[in-house]
Amino acid sequence: MLDLWYSEYHTEDVRFSIGVTRHLHSEQSPFQQIDFFQSDTFGTFFTLDGLMMVTEKDEFAYHDMIVHPAFATNPDIRRVLIIGGGDGGTAREVSRYPGVESIDMVEIDERVVRLCQQYLPQTAGQLDTDERIHLYFEDGLAFVRQAPAESYDLILVDSTDPVGPGEGLFTVDFYEHCYRALRPEGILINQHESPYYEQYAREMKRAHQKIRQTFPVVKIYEFHAPTYPSGHWLFGFASKSLHPVKDARLDQWKSLGLDTRYYNAGLHQASFALPTYVQQMLDDHE
Repeated sequence: MLDLWYSEYHTEDVRFSIGVTRHLHSEQSPFQQIDFFQSDTFGTFFTLDGLMMVTEKDEFAYHDMIVHPAFATNPDIRRVLIIGGGDGGTAREVSRYPGVESIDMVEIDERVVRLCQQYLPQTAGQLDTDERIHLYFEDGLAFVRQAPAESYDLILVDSTDPVGPGEGLFTVDFYEHCYRALRPEGILINQHESPYYEQYAREMKRAHQKIRQTFPVVKIYEFHAPTYPSGHWLFGFASKSLHPVKDARLDQWKSLGLDTRYYNAGLHQASFALPTYVQQMLDDHE
């Protein structure tokens, strides 16, 4: 019988638990509490301030869906900025595109990156080996504020929830600077919370409202991640000019021959078709 469990409260009366075989590492960085665990079912996983970030078993769902829909919309993406993403999985997926010339990854907490390189090489193994990846250990909002105008084709906001170190990445100021830093066909993808539980749905609606103030094209798409609250999670797609369904170049994306575990061309359009209750929440908020 296991006597060690990782438990996360999704609401005051809903708890998600994983049996832990080893507590691999624990430390308090200048920004957050970082813990790595080992389990039989989910493999190695890590948490920040007690909240689940990545597991070896299901990380592919999140990392496929934060990256590939943007590239299927515009396969000509060359310069990419990742805000957050300290586990390395987002950079890993971006680096699979041979046409990408530069990947700037801005993570405020270097300890997250270094510990993921040690304990989660599945996601972080090539952060120091792909010469296109440039690591910056600083505040993402400050970095975007200083970025030259029209310097990126794609910005991926792979952030924690809008509290603590990730709070500044859910503001109108941040989205306005992202807009300025993107090229005319630029795309912004942001972690958009969950529609299911009330506290997450509130942040989902707030983020959607702020992005709509900034970008002319704003859509929401969904995916399923078993270890995230409710398992039903969203990303936001915002662009200066490209619509993720009408302008998608799926045949060109398929011609690249990428071997993906979650995303595929058939799923692309379907992921933007939201359940009625989610669409109603977004419509009511607008």
